[in-house]
Amino acid sequence: MTDVAHDAPHPTRRIALAGLVAGAGGVLAAGCTASDTPTAQGRAPLPSGSATGATGGATPGAMTLFKDPSYNFSALWALGGAGFSGSEVGEVLTAVNSINKAGLSAQTYVDTFKNLGDQLLEAPEGSKPDRQTRRFRALRAAQYYAQALFFVLGSDDPGSEERLYRAGRGAWDTFCRLCDPAPVTTNVPYGKTPLPVWFFRPDDSGERRPTVILTNGSDGQNVDMWAYGVSAALERGWNALVYDGPGQGQLLFVNRVVFTPRWETVVTPLVDWLAARPDVDADRIALTGLSMAGDLAPRAAAFETRLAALVAMPGCLEPWLGFPPEIRKVLTPDKAETNTIWNKEVVPELPAAAAATMKKRFEPFSVPAMLAARQGKVFTDFYTPATRIEALTITDIVDRITMPTLVLDYEDEQFYPGQPRQMFDKLASPKDYVRLTAATGAQLHCSPMAPQQHCDIVFDWLQETLPGS
Repeated sequence: MTDVAHDAPHPTRRIALAGLVAGAGGVLAAGCTASDTPTAQGRAPLPSGSATGATGGATPGAMTLFKDPSYNFSALWALGGAGFSGSEVGEVLTAVNSINKAGLSAQTYVDTFKNLGDQLLEAPEGSKPDRQTRRFRALRAAQYYAQALFFVLGSDDPGSEERLYRAGRGAWDTFCRLCDPAPVTTNVPYGKTPLPVWFFRPDDSGERRPTVILTNGSDGQNVDMWAYGVSAALERGWNALVYDGPGQGQLLFVNRVVFTPRWETVVTPLVDWLAARPDVDADRIALTGLSMAGDLAPRAAAFETRLAALVAMPGCLEPWLGFPPEIRKVLTPDKAETNTIWNKEVVPELPAAAAATMKKRFEPFSVPAMLAARQGKVFTDFYTPATRIEALTITDIVDRITMPTLVLDYEDEQFYPGQPRQMFDKLASPKDYVRLTAATGAQLHCSPMAPQQHCDIVFDWLQETLPGS
């Protein structure tokens, strides 16, 4: 069930930081403020096989696989991918049971999902796998490597991050090669580092078709785009473009290029490339943004007027507000003061789990932070990545968007509560607002348990919005 609306008329710093130090692991990873979720430290994992409904914390009404909200959200994400063959329910739940039996930690989570990815890239016992078997085993492997990648900085081997990314990328590329037709792969010019793209088509007839550009968030991988757009687009006769932008995928983990607030400089060359193709209807190019890209895609759409439609999933005006206030209070106008507070007052008190979460959240905005994390260290320059995140605000830009826009929201949204509706209210273009709810299991940031519902809503809206689709 969805709720639908259409267009209509201070204390000392050390005390303020105490909540962060006590519960940063769960606070940051779940996207809640310190008062929204219990302390993540000292929790015991659920007994093996438990799938009870949570009564509070970061996953109200959701299946509880792990009591720690960050691991639970990630596992729910893996579970939801099964609807598009991006995971197997039995594989995910077996992995969850194994992790709980061993004792939940970054190490057990990383090892379990990495090993599962490794196994899927090997031939199954007792049979010779055909093309489709190898194809979807590779897709599931990409999902499980992505699960391991998310938590590797908190493991005993943070230096394996790039190798783990490459393993997942290799599985994704194997999947793509086995698609029929295989996506067109190329590099689209962008500054000094081109953007790798995967252009999926329903067939190779060359027919001009509507096309959706799918934009990932701050820590998603390409396999997520299969479940949140590619498969649904192909089933409806659309083309779909997947890409790594700055701060994402190859550009982050290999090329070491961090996020830019000027996302129109990323999307415009993609539109140029698509518009030059005979199999793309240049008048029907849509742009979607998942997770933090609910900020990036609207930013691009405010300047790239050739886009015919925009979908923000969810709408996000200020990603910096997705961090707890205890984190935001560290940032001052003075770089030296900020970094002194960070290094002398915060870092020495951070529990290991909280430190790992900070490393993960800040690495897409700072190469030194990423390299320090790979050495098992906490970054020392808080000011630079924090100001980059702060610069992503689009509060004063969204009224420049002219194309029809769909803003999604989610019941129990953890990261950007309230921001989707605020974005909708600020839009001056034709607009719609849809809130996915717990009534059908579509709650939480990006509906991790319901990507099929998610895609139904998005593509029904796109096909109604773009004439001739």
